[in-house]
Amino acid sequence: MIHVAIEAKAGPALAAILTAQKAVLNDQPEVVESQLATIARALGAMQEILLRMPERCDPYIYFRRVRPYIHGWANHPTLPAGMIYEGVEDYRGVAQSFRGETGAQSSIIPALDAALGIAHAEDMLHCYLKEMRHYMPPKHRAFIKTVETGPSLRDYVLRHRDLYPCLRNSYNAAVDGIELFRSTHLEYARNYIAKQNQGGKRNPADVGTGGTPFVPYLKKHRAETGQHKIG
Repeated sequence: MIHVAIEAKAGPALAAILTAQKAVLNDQPEVVESQLATIARALGAMQEILLRMPERCDPYIYFRRVRPYIHGWANHPTLPAGMIYEGVEDYRGVAQSFRGETGAQSSIIPALDAALGIAHAEDMLHCYLKEMRHYMPPKHRAFIKTVETGPSLRDYVLRHRDLYPCLRNSYNAAVDGIELFRSTHLEYARNYIAKQNQGGKRNPADVGTGGTPFVPYLKKHRAETGQHKIG
């Protein structure tokens, strides 16, 4: 329910992205600023929902009773060769390696990264996140691509920050929102997974359900997000 609620709270931010990019094309700094402020407010609402995770989701219960069932077969130590799906003609008896359920399959943060021009240096998680787009609905993938190829909000703010300081402030508020969201996510990854270190091979604590060693890369992506704030 937390994840579904976050998706709902993100709606205004996703709508604001396209309005802001159109305003860049029309050279409307006031509109760009208001849409960046909308994005920042939506991120605040998302953060408030995320903070409610511990209310009904205990780390011990999650790790031992929920998490074992949402792992995939890619990079899983008990299925190094993948899984054979018997009776599925398209796979012709060849083992398949699919990723498990993971928040990285949501299009929200990738769309916001694309809108704000937040880039991440190449690493294992960056490549993994690109792969996760294939697990998204086609229209979600198309939306992210449209935002990536659209006019740059970050460049517009950089060009106009002296004349319109509110632009910079609203942009930085949105970046702060993503950084805080990532920080909370990292905290949960530690408490709900890394500290629950008795999972064994069937429920490894050193990789996420998507099959990646997550903690060092989540820290790196959080730091990279903060570095995009405009002075």
